Amino acid sequence: MLKIINSILILAAVFMGLKQGYAMVSGKTEMMAMFGKWGFTKTGLMVNGLITILAALLILFPKTFIWGNFLMAAGILLIICFHLLDKDIKGVAIEIPFLLLNLIIIYLQHPLKTYPNAL
Repeated sequence: MLKIINSILILAAVFMGLKQGYAMVSGKTEMMAMFGKWGFTKTGLMVNGLITILAALLILFPKTFIWGNFLMAAGILLIICFHLLDKDIKGVAIEIPFLLLNLIIIYLQHPLKTYPNAL
């Protein structure tokens, strides 16, 4: 049952990562406005979006699972830090659940992970 719940959480994180990454790469107005106030250029936003998409895809595979979650959590933490610089507590509160999602997924580990020396 825990593997099923974790699989659903992983799929949700991957979906959100792909959705947000695509919004950054395509330069959606909302993303340009949010990241623009922090000094991101269109190219910088595109690179950040590509890294977000890469992180989401890495989460899918057991061998790159930790790296994908690490990259995704780092990106979310970056956004949280920018919100804190702006003293935007509401923005921080919105991002905290996404950071926690990645941490919970790491704790539960990849559902398809094989354990060496297991019987």
